[in-house]
Amino acid sequence: MSPLQPAALRRHYEQAAADKQAGEKFYNLLRDYAGHDALVLGYKAASEAIKARDASMLNKLTYVQQAAKTFERAVALDSDNAEIRFLRFSVESNLPPFLGLSKHVEEDKAFLLRAALQHPSSGMDDQAFQTVRGFLVDRGHVSDDDAQRLARVKS
Repeated sequence: MSPLQPAALRRHYEQAAADKQAGEKFYNLLRDYAGHDALVLGYKAASEAIKARDASMLNKLTYVQQAAKTFERAVALDSDNAEIRFLRFSVESNLPPFLGLSKHVEEDKAFLLRAALQHPSSGMDDQAFQTVRGFLVDRGHVSDDDAQRLARVKS
């Protein structure tokens, strides 16, 4: 399996979110990616954000700004891709507001809620749907009513 297939990228992202060494490996995997696959660019942006998490104070902002630019490119290439929107949302919703780099949180949250409620016709596969639904509900990003509506959607 290619390391740039969605399932492999998801696995790398999940590991990188929890472990600094895995974060470095994930960043190195995608650092030199220069293609135009929107989803791969979304994961590249996520790897840059994870690199920012683990970088020195002097370098954090540089990586976060690079991630924001890469997310812009990914969304411009495929603005209807829920997985890309989820990656951007998961990063931006965790950034300190004073950075001014969380411009898309509400827009992406609304997009993801609509997409998840339309599953399976949203274009997300079951794994992506479960990840999005879990993140929205478990992190308290949706109201109790919306959480109940999401719980009724079959995956």
